[in-house]
Amino acid sequence: MPKYWLELSVGALPEVVEAISEVMSRYATGGVAIDEPYTLQDDGQVAEPVPDAPVTVRVYVPDDPSGHEARSHIEQGIWHLRQIGFGDIGEISARRLAEDDWANAWKEYFHVSHLGRRTVIRPTWREYQPHQGEVVIDLDPGMAFGTGLHPTTRNCVLALEESVRPGDRVLDVGSGSGILSLAAVKLGASKVLALDVTPVAVEATRANAAANGLAEAIDARLATLRGAAGEPFSPLSPDVVVLGQEIGIFDVVVANIIARVIAQLAPSLLAVTRPGGTLIASGIIAERRHEAEEPLRAAGLTGIEDLIEGDWITLVGKKGS
Repeated sequence: MPKYWLELSVGALPEVVEAISEVMSRYATGGVAIDEPYTLQDDGQVAEPVPDAPVTVRVYVPDDPSGHEARSHIEQGIWHLRQIGFGDIGEISARRLAEDDWANAWKEYFHVSHLGRRTVIRPTWREYQPHQGEVVIDLDPGMAFGTGLHPTTRNCVLALEESVRPGDRVLDVGSGSGILSLAAVKLGASKVLALDVTPVAVEATRANAAANGLAEAIDARLATLRGAAGEPFSPLSPDVVVLGQEIGIFDVVVANIIARVIAQLAPSLLAVTRPGGTLIASGIIAERRHEAEEPLRAAGLTGIEDLIEGDWITLVGKKGS
């Protein structure tokens, strides 16, 4: 383990975060942290999001030759994003941290967050006294994930609050730290299958499920659904299992990923949704809405409604009977 680390951070508008995260994640195995802007209330304990404000994306690399090479690649990648017109991206800043400081540096960006109308995310190191009717999720997000304040997460939780019924089976595609899987069970789901293509995400989901006493209800796997025939799919690790209809049928399916991948997975997402069941598709930039919505409609999604916050869109619909 290196004695020192470099924290690399860059500010940008929300619509550019996806591209920056993709560049950073290529060269930093520990994952990317997304710091959503917020104001603190309730004596500095509860974070309230600031809509449409610039976001900070952070990554940590070792302060050694391999880390310096990764930093160089990241700087080049961000430079190329600017050149091809990927919006207003700030300059990359670097901060050197000792091992002990690095282990806890990212925690300062995480506070108690209200998602949806009654769902609360509490980082495990923060104190919070819930109000009547609130559902509280204890979360250790880890460095690889955002604060939970991202508009796509909030809108997915809103949709889950409206859709999940006691005893439902839920599929969470792209589980990340497991926020949506945990919310689904807290809202009444009996079982959740959580899929992600990165080991750090699967480990985080399992750890957070255990911390909330929900390990028996949440099955986290290093896996994804099969992409549409003939569609290009991002290269996957050999360890990632590609699943089909053998996983069964779900009452609610949520996929908080990106428009391009939603389009690729649309037939599989609908195939595993029960007739009359709900599909929640999120992570969609407004200008790419058609890329996700048209394949979803073609696969059988009906009655589509949208939740919109800034440039981010969440689509919610029913599978036709």
